Amino acid sequence: MSRARLTAHLRAVKHWIMNDVLKHLTTRRSVSAKKLAEPCPSNEEIQQILEIGCRTPDHGKMAPYYFLIFKASARTDIGKHLRKAYEDENPDTPEAKLDLEAQRFERAPLIIAVISRIREGKHPQWEQILTAGAVCMNICHATHALGYTANWLTEWYAYSDTFREALGLENERDNVAGFIYIGTSTTEKDERERPDLNEIVTEWSDGVNPAKGETYNKDGFGIPRKGFKL
Repeated sequence: MSRARLTAHLRAVKHWIMNDVLKHLTTRRSVSAKKLAEPCPSNEEIQQILEIGCRTPDHGKMAPYYFLIFKASARTDIGKHLRKAYEDENPDTPEAKLDLEAQRFERAPLIIAVISRIREGKHPQWEQILTAGAVCMNICHATHALGYTANWLTEWYAYSDTFREALGLENERDNVAGFIYIGTSTTEKDERERPDLNEIVTEWSDGVNPAKGETYNKDGFGIPRKGFKL
């Protein structure tokens, strides 16, 4: 193959890869955890998903996160802790409701918990927390790229002291960045409204008043709780 033909071929491959990535990024969509079923990633694919998850910006190479994997019977076994945590925080809850809460991890065939862990070092805690969030997004991208579907959730149990203790989290350093529910979608992925860039993008100049997206405030709620323990 001549140099010219090789160059043209490489450009075509690059263009195809670029378009494939852009298509993935512009069409990725979560699906309700209740609509995820088998098949789910194999052990080898889980390994690949986690390796891709770790390919995130990480100031200081601190790896400020770790993973807990729930699959097969572990999704049922964790139910007793979900049940206890909900009952501790909501006394007199009907049995039917407790049964429902105990089954939350059974909604999908695989759940990966990403735990943000503050490491000792000089780099700010905020940056470490952001890295854990980036890991969650990378896991979602990797899952979808492999042909499965992911839903990044927290829900009440991410903030439950009883449930956090059952998972072995430390109050001063560990927080749930997300529970990533993974499986194969049993429904079509509906698109949802995305932010209007005109509301949140400003080309900076001295003295400019930034567009801060105030239209997206939820009136009547005020500033929400932090949601993490530090």
